[in-house]
Amino acid sequence: MTALIISNAVLWIAVLGLLVALMAAIRQIGVLHERIAPTGALMLAKGLKTGLAAPQVDVLDLDGQHRRVGAPNTAGRATLVMFVSPTCPVCKSLLPVLKSSRDSERDWLDVVLASDGDLQSQRDYVQAQKLQAFPYVLSTPLGLTYQVSRLPFAVLIDADGILRARGIVNSREHLESLFEAKRLGLATIQDYFESVSRHEAA
Repeated sequence: MTALIISNAVLWIAVLGLLVALMAAIRQIGVLHERIAPTGALMLAKGLKTGLAAPQVDVLDLDGQHRRVGAPNTAGRATLVMFVSPTCPVCKSLLPVLKSSRDSERDWLDVVLASDGDLQSQRDYVQAQKLQAFPYVLSTPLGLTYQVSRLPFAVLIDADGILRARGIVNSREHLESLFEAKRLGLATIQDYFESVSRHEAA
């Protein structure tokens, strides 16, 4: 009987120790998130340059309709091309953010989802995640042209067909930084923080 009580006590102590360790890990993740989030979307130094004409790529959406990504928009609207995949867990976590952004930025922005791979898998993905309101294009050449190496990846093209921002997007803050950079007329939100730092230093 005494041995059973001791073993139960040891077990509870171990459980409490694990809970303390878990809470400490969660706190550290929160601290890390706070430090990383303000830096904005991770822009890539190599490859396509912002401020230049975006490559134009003819694609088909899941309904078989032709679209030209990168072309100037006669309605005066910018386009966010978000590269996603049914097998990308981070992409799935960002879908509610994309839906919210589509609504909050609807006055000036169109959002297009892009992927490649099996057609039926993409259709199942759209159905399961309720993405029917988004144009969804399927094109391997599109990803290659915009040099997408990791997902989720976003490309922001203004109404004149100029590439304004591109980069890896892992959070709401990263996505919103692309919009803020565009509003400020900068290539990246990092450029904004650097300009503020230079101004304060002067």
